[in-house]
Amino acid sequence: MTVSATQFVTALTFQALSGHPVHTALLDEQQENAMGHINLARWTDLLLVAPATANVLAKFSQGLADDLLSTLYLATECPVFVAPAMNQAMWSKPATRENLQRLKNHGVTVLGPDQGEQACGETGPGRMLEPEAICRLLFPSGSRGPLQGKKVLITAGPTREALDPVRYISNRSSGKMGYALAYVAAKFGAEVTLVSGPVALSAPAGCKILSVETAQQMYDAVLARAQQHDIYIGAAAVADYTAAAVKKEKIKKHAGELLLPLQKTRDILAAVAALPEKPFTVGFAAETEALALHAQKKLQTKNLDMIAANWVGRETGGFDSEQNALSVFWQNGQCQLEMADKKVIAEQLLGLIAEKINAKSTA
Repeated sequence: MTVSATQFVTALTFQALSGHPVHTALLDEQQENAMGHINLARWTDLLLVAPATANVLAKFSQGLADDLLSTLYLATECPVFVAPAMNQAMWSKPATRENLQRLKNHGVTVLGPDQGEQACGETGPGRMLEPEAICRLLFPSGSRGPLQGKKVLITAGPTREALDPVRYISNRSSGKMGYALAYVAAKFGAEVTLVSGPVALSAPAGCKILSVETAQQMYDAVLARAQQHDIYIGAAAVADYTAAAVKKEKIKKHAGELLLPLQKTRDILAAVAALPEKPFTVGFAAETEALALHAQKKLQTKNLDMIAANWVGRETGGFDSEQNALSVFWQNGQCQLEMADKKVIAEQLLGLIAEKINAKSTA
């Protein structure tokens, strides 16, 4: 425990509850060599810092060693995990982001954080993951999930197609559905890679994230990895068209109309489904009319294993909402997932995908 931690809860309380000694001092007189931090560093199999404050992350990233915890981090050779916990403004600061990226480059695994109400009374990203969620990520073999051992590739968010150095074509996708799917897939025991367009969301715990901007970048990232995965879920709202030529200078306003020639982008979903060793391929369809007709046509023409369609442009669900409802179609079958929180919908959809994959493997 750090000095700050003992100001919240005493070491004696932790010792009584855990039945184990609690270490707080850098130099331990009870040890034969008084080097408690070295002895702990050699003893431990895994180092988890929870909660990991902004101060701890900064010290770790800069290699400072002025207390037991920071010295232990430098001395240990075991895997290191940190579960950030701080005010949402502190989490968003560039300095914190830089420290986190430096730690990731050093091989530290970041768990979370989550979003929600914080001790200061504010709400946002920075809340520590629940202990149960942390344990699931640290010890996935303890409880086999329905996607245990599967590799899942997911796309999320919009893409941005540049028109000039200032403007771009995009859409209203927030990425919340794709991020919910990534979070739940990891919870279900899968090894998850999330290819994300530009969104204002924290990376789901336990997922590898690849950030892209354009439809072509997303196409390249997905096609380079799709055949190494068991499942591909195309939840991103990829632009259908991009500028035929990006202007090098800002397009000036004129009195008359402005015509911008566009060209079609490459179809990521169809390309994955056409691979010789394709993963179980799941598409998404956001519709404003004839939902079932358009979704089933897409299922057939693109040779998908499953498609999940949802209404957009309505009062509830769809883009930038915390809730969604899906009409799910597959060959000779369909079901309706009623309006609910997107993580609940993600659990239902991934449960359905796991059921179909398991049935296919035992057929």
